[in-house]
Amino acid sequence: MFNGRKKITGIGSALVDLLLKEEHAFVASLGAEMGGMTLVDHHFIETALLSAGKTPHVVSGGSSCNTIVGVGMLGGSAAFIGQLGNDEFGRIFTDDLRKSAVDPVLFQSPSPTGKVLSVITPDAQRTMFTHLGASTELNPADITPELFIDTAVVVVEGYLLFNPDLMMATVQAAKAAGARVSLDLASFEVVNTARSLINDIVMDYVDILIANEDEAEAYCGHRDETKVMAHLLDRAPLAVLKVGERGSFISFESQLFRIKAQTDAPPVDTTGAGDLWAAGFLYGLVNGYPIEACGAIGSACGFEVCQVMGAKIPETGWERIRALISSFDKE
Repeated sequence: MFNGRKKITGIGSALVDLLLKEEHAFVASLGAEMGGMTLVDHHFIETALLSAGKTPHVVSGGSSCNTIVGVGMLGGSAAFIGQLGNDEFGRIFTDDLRKSAVDPVLFQSPSPTGKVLSVITPDAQRTMFTHLGASTELNPADITPELFIDTAVVVVEGYLLFNPDLMMATVQAAKAAGARVSLDLASFEVVNTARSLINDIVMDYVDILIANEDEAEAYCGHRDETKVMAHLLDRAPLAVLKVGERGSFISFESQLFRIKAQTDAPPVDTTGAGDLWAAGFLYGLVNGYPIEACGAIGSACGFEVCQVMGAKIPETGWERIRALISSFDKE
């Protein structure tokens, strides 16, 4: 499937996450639906922080970047393509990539580095408000097949659907380089806003299609798992449906796999859960593990990131995940 390649390259928004613990009423006061993502301006984020009266926890982020950092921490070959500002947040972002064994392919802009205010409620749900900043200025003309020449899988975050020219340049360059394309639908708002573009690219360019229950319902028009999997698999060779604490379904080569979630402890924060699930799953896939093992690695990564604030798994968590991978090597 990957012609001997193992490198995973992500492309997407280079963002800094501002993590804020708050009650449901605070989310409602911001006029947002729980669990969603809303594009806002810089002033909105500043006003929201003043309203909260709390200092947020700051970490590097962005959906595709979170996945690629996970791949690097697992010991995989990883690169990330994005655009950021020539500012302190941009330097923090770049340093984080290098510390995570990720090759940074980063273009710079005079605009500020993008930010995401993630409001985490007591049920561990996160609602995001995104100011894309410099990340929106990534030039489609700069996305060439040469960027993906040794890549097995190009991880494309669903948020790129808000930039149709960049999305098309990415999937076309990936295919020209002989890479597979993995698309995560990102959020139900993305699906509802960009449905026509999703329909245009999925069947022609996407090899791995990943969605959670809400995204799948928005895309497929129903929530029944059997119907959703049939719908997704009709559009991509490999389809994933994530169903939270119930685990996930994976369809590949006419087989349906049910993967159990790891539920050893309740979640602290779900930020990055889907991104890190994808990191483990795709790492397993390019390294030749069976689908069940790939799903189990994904579940372990998703579980570990839910035990901390933000999308950064601590080293103790990575040690447990690597031990799981080692157990598959012995089978």
